[in-house]
This record gives sequence, structure tokens and C-alpha cells, in this order.
Amino acid sequence: MTGKDGTLQVVSYDGSSGGWGSVRSLGKIMRREGNPLSVPLLLTQQNKPGGFSCVSCAWAKPATPLLFEFCENGAKATAWDMSSARIEADFFARHTVAELEHWSDHALEQAGRLTEPMRWDAASDRYVPTGWQQAFDGIGAALRGMAPDQAVFYASGRAANEAAFLWQLLARLHGTNNLPDSSNMCHESSSVALPKTIGVPVGTVRLEDFEHSDCILIIGQNTAVNSPRMLHQLDEAARRGVPIIVVNPLREPGLERFTNPQSPAGMLGGMLGGGAHRIASQYHQPRAGGDLALLVGLCKLLLEWDDAARAAGRPAVLDHAFIAEHCHGFEVFAASIRGHGWTALERQSGLSRAAMEQIAGCYAKARATLGIYGMGLTQHRAGVDNVQMLVALLLLRGNLGRPGAGICPVRGHSNVQGQRAVWITEKPELAPLDAMERRYGFTAPREKGLDAVGVTQGVIAGTVQAVLQLGGNLVRALPETSLLEPAWRRLPLTVMVTTRLNRSHLVHGRAAWLLPCLSRIEIDQQAGGPQVVTVEDSTAVIHPSRGMRSPAAPRLRSEPAIIAGLAKALLPANPRVDWDGWVGDYDRIRQEIAALHPAWYANYNQRIWRKGGMARANPARERQWQTETGKANFLAPVGLDADPDMAAEGGEVLRLITLRSNDQFNTTIYGYDDRFRGIHGSRQVVMMHATDIARLGLTEGQAVTLETVADDGVTRQVPDLAVVRYDLTPGCIAGYFPECNPLLPAWHHARESHVPAAKAIPVRVLRG
Repeated sequence: MTGKDGTLQVVSYDGSSGGWGSVRSLGKIMRREGNPLSVPLLLTQQNKPGGFSCVSCAWAKPATPLLFEFCENGAKATAWDMSSARIEADFFARHTVAELEHWSDHALEQAGRLTEPMRWDAASDRYVPTGWQQAFDGIGAALRGMAPDQAVFYASGRAANEAAFLWQLLARLHGTNNLPDSSNMCHESSSVALPKTIGVPVGTVRLEDFEHSDCILIIGQNTAVNSPRMLHQLDEAARRGVPIIVVNPLREPGLERFTNPQSPAGMLGGMLGGGAHRIASQYHQPRAGGDLALLVGLCKLLLEWDDAARAAGRPAVLDHAFIAEHCHGFEVFAASIRGHGWTALERQSGLSRAAMEQIAGCYAKARATLGIYGMGLTQHRAGVDNVQMLVALLLLRGNLGRPGAGICPVRGHSNVQGQRAVWITEKPELAPLDAMERRYGFTAPREKGLDAVGVTQGVIAGTVQAVLQLGGNLVRALPETSLLEPAWRRLPLTVMVTTRLNRSHLVHGRAAWLLPCLSRIEIDQQAGGPQVVTVEDSTAVIHPSRGMRSPAAPRLRSEPAIIAGLAKALLPANPRVDWDGWVGDYDRIRQEIAALHPAWYANYNQRIWRKGGMARANPARERQWQTETGKANFLAPVGLDADPDMAAEGGEVLRLITLRSNDQFNTTIYGYDDRFRGIHGSRQVVMMHATDIARLGLTEGQAVTLETVADDGVTRQVPDLAVVRYDLTPGCIAGYFPECNPLLPAWHHARESHVPAAKAIPVRVLRG
């Protein structure tokens, strides 16, 4: 079993998202995972009251769910978790770790579910079975032999609130705020920008706002791949005639047309070659990193049109009453925006003034606009500025804090927002440390911990000695691969709480432990009976999730049980911290969370069962601004360039955008078909505009190497990428994450938020 890619095939795609393409893709993975009969029945309980929450994306769940309240990728994630394949001890008897390193990401995870705790044996280079207590004792002894701040406690966004709460408490009782999470690599720019501008770290949009909006702006977010269930809300809006404006350097067919799989007429039409409905009414392709200049241009147009309207006695374009009552810094902001010239705005954005006028004209006519965005805004050097500018655009017309309007950051992993709200954070000021100290009788660490970039730098420098991962695949996801992997192997300790095999199990420390856990979909039987966990969606609504299937193996433990086992082996006994009692009854964990932050979690155990879930308090939705000024703040960017590291651009220097296919979720690769982009059989590709292929003297299908343009003495290359012609902005190219991660320097990250700037990496193309 080699796990190699197949033969690359590029086929033009003229279909839609949803429809029969999704059905066929899902059927393929269910057959491959050995569950074509059991998973369809299970899917009827996905994202349903009394059922389980999707383990894939974090999009909102309606109070009245559809018959099939899941998307293609969510269903794939369920099939993947419920795989019939198992990794038993004999698997590692047949394969050394060195051998497995040559397997692809897809092949590693497809090997099946891990079934028992294991430790790496250096003499044989194999993982061997071990007992749970032996694992806990070994890990605890290793951690006690190093300073607390030399250990990192990473949390994947897949962990539920209960596990995440225990994880951060374990780390802080141990003495560190080294609590990076997947938000550090995606939406940390939102978590920095939004509190400064509107006083909350999350978006203000709820599902019902889609019903009242009359304009939707989507910037840097590929809905059809990353949060397909949102297509139902977009489809309904489009059918009402709501303009949906898409801004994305790549032409993504899944954002243009949608066939609703809930509609018999639509599915029948799909069989006959029709049935698709338009999503995007406007589609604009700026250059990578051009969003900042675009947003400045849109604000400039609104200011100019407002000046002209007021001078002529026509109705104002801006909402001056809202600005006067609710906003701070408008005059300074307006002066800054007016100072930018159109030549620079067009050059930096990659769009003409006419294109910007088309967007701004539609926005100016709308009564209520939703601003939806993803990592296309956040993963840039000026990612924080990007988010602040989108907020400013919405503030100009009062599009915050009223029905049908608001800002909507679309989070990726299923509970990445929720775990932040139960204090998985490296920033001590964001956690209720005083309350924790009083309740648990300890002195909490107050020094800022390491974020994801800090972990990368710390591992390379040797200051980090242990990395414990509650899910995730950091070796594959973090930047600076060529320096990170050899340093990772020098770590004294690596620990993985996981369900399946991935790259981080193979590139491991000198002592390495695999601790296999239950999936959220599996029944979690504890002393108090079957347990329920909770997760928070992108709209700050918390939902219960109940396991529905028997565990994949008898020796698996839940994440809370594993965390408690580690804690008891590592920490001194504390009569105020009842690890066993909490694991026996997760209601008690939720009571602890509520006691620490009653404003968010009062009556937690009761409110989660409300129809539609438990909405966390969101003052900005009520136009209450918990900022330093007490108002919503206009903040102008320091410049127009979202990626100043691209100063060397021109000639052969291109902007690389890393992205996902519709056959993956984060680092999990379900297969090698990127249906919407027409790329099949391989992920070793680089997508380029036809003009760039010709200008650089290349041919389609030619193998090339990408090399990062950086004057720091480090060579970063990814070889053997096949050139694929694609409709994206000239001067920009695209490749898959995580295959292109070795090109991303650790220092190439967003100012303030430290999010890796993976949407505009300066590279050159080398032949061969």
C-alpha cells in the first residue's frame, strides 16, 4: 500500500454545487469506508435535536431542521469517523514508522480507527500497545521533569466544550498559558479586529438574518467547499432576488450555481441537465491580498457619493444618525480614506474603479446587508486591517445590530469558536483567571502563552520540550515545514489524543504516545450514564450533541476521561478539582463553566435544550459596544497593501494562495477529486492563469517546482507540481493545503494576530 496519488485528470466542470454530484461523491466514500448502509441512517440524526452535531464545519443549525440537515463534506466526515477499518497492534507489527512516513495523508487516515493506547518503541521503530495508566504515568513523569512553560497544550477545534474546558484547566493548573488552537491559524485576525471595532470577538449574524437581508457580500470564503450548508440560506435569498456579491481571486463554480438536494424538482431537473439555480449575481476577482484596497475603494465611493448627494439635496448615502449615535472615529477615518487615489486603489486591488462602483452601487441601494468572510481576509499580513475595513464598510450604512444585517466570520472546525469561549487561549486576559483561582485554590499563570506561530518558533529554537495535541495534525498544519520537522523529532515528548493516524504521529518526539479517543458520534458511557457534549456554531449558538453509535473499540476513552487521567497523573491532588466526578457526569463540567462566567453560561444545562440551541450573549447585536470608547470604532488601515512582504513582486514572482479541495477537511484528505475545479486523481498541482502559463513559457501538465521568494537564508521548495490552467487572477497562483505548506515562512504572518499569511505567499516557478 503506497498511498500515492493517481494519474492527474483535468476535466472542465460545468455543473453546480449540491445535486447529484454531491450524492455520487458521498456514495463513493461510504462504499470505500465500508458503511454504505449504516451511515445513511445515521445521517438522519446529524445536526438534529437529540442527535449529534457534525464533526466537520461550524455552520449554524436551524431551529427547525431540514430532512437532510447535512452537507456533502459533513456526511463525508461522518462516514470517515464511522469507518469499518481498524488499526490493531498487528498493523504496526507489519509497518515501521519510517515506512509509514512514505504513505500519503489520505492513505494514513484511511488505514482506520486507532483502537488502543500505544507508545513508540525506539528499538523497533514501531508503536506498541500499552495500558492507559502506564501511558498517563509516563506522560506525567515526563512533564514533571520540565518547566511548565516548556510544554504546549494544543486543542483542535473538533473538541467539544466539556473537553476543551478540562484541557485549559489542566494546562493552567500545571502552570502555563501555552494553549494554542486552530483559531490561531485561521480566524485569530477576527478575534483581534472585532473586539477593537465592535466589542465582541465573534460575528453578529444569526440564521434568521438571512431571511431579512436584501444584499449579501461574500469575501474570501468558498462556501460550496468550506460550509456548504450555508448554500441553503444563500439559495433561498437568491430566489427572493437578493443580490449576492462574491469577491474571490478564484472563479469557484460552486459559488455560482446550486442544485438543492432537498428539492425533488431540483434533483429531477439535475437528471435532465437542469435544476441549478444561480447563487452569485456578481463575481469579482481581485488579486490575492487586494481585498484591503478594494474595501478602501468601496468606502471611498460611498463617501464621495454621500458628499454629492448631500450637496444636491438628495437623500444621504451614509447612515449619519447611526454614525453620530453609535460610532467613534468617523471623521479621522473618512479623511484617511479620501486621501487614497484611484490609481493606487485599482493597482493594489486588481479591480477597476468600474467594478468597485458595481459593488458599491448594489450595496448603497440595500436596506440590510450581510458581510460574510473567511480566511481569504484573515490569512494575510494585514489580516486584522482587512476585517476592520469590512466592519467599517458595514458601519457606514448602519449594517450592524439590526435584522438582516451584520458581520459574519465563517469559522471552520466544528467547535473552534466554542473552545475559545471556554478559555482555550494563550492570552491570559481573555480567561477568567481570578474566578478560577478562587474556585480551584491555585495561582494561575499570568504570562502570555504561545500561539501557533510561537509554537513553531519555539520547537525550532528548542525552547519547547513537549507538545500535547487534543486532536489536530500540527506537523502538517504549521508553517516552516523544512525546519519544523527535524526539530519536532528532537522534542523529548509528543502526545496525541486522536481517532486516526496522521503525519504528526510519524514525525514525533523522542517519547511519543497515541491516546485513541471516542468520536463525538459514538456513545459516551460514563458512571452517570450516556453523556452529552456541547458545541458552539459560527453564530455563537451552543447545541447539545449525543453519541449515536457504539464505540469503535472497547478500549477507547472519551476526551474528558483521557484529560482527567493525564491530570491525575501530573498534578497534585486538589480537593476542589473533582476530575472523576466531572468525567462521571458532564452536567457537572457545564456547572463549572457557568460558575466561572454566568453572563454567558447561566443555566447552561437547561438552556442547551431550547429549540434552536443556547445563544450566548452578543451585545453588538443589540448595538451595545463593549469597546474602550463605548462605541463602534472606525479604524483606517496604515496602507493599501495587505501583504507588504510582496514588495519584490513583478516578473516571475507570483502570489500563491493555498486552499482546500471539496474532497478534504483541513488536513484530512478524503480523496483526490476536486470536482468543482475539475481536478481529479492528484493534489500535486499548481493552478495558474493562461496568461501566466504563456508568459513564463510553461505548458499545461508540465512539472514545476515552487520556491518561496525570501531573503532569509532558508530554501523553501515544493517540487513536482503539475501546471493546471485555471480561472484566477493573473499574477496569482493556487495550490493545495497542506501540500504547499512547506513554502510558508513562520515570519510571514498577520501583524497583531500572528495568523499565517497563507493566502499570499511570494513564490517563483522553477522548471522541472
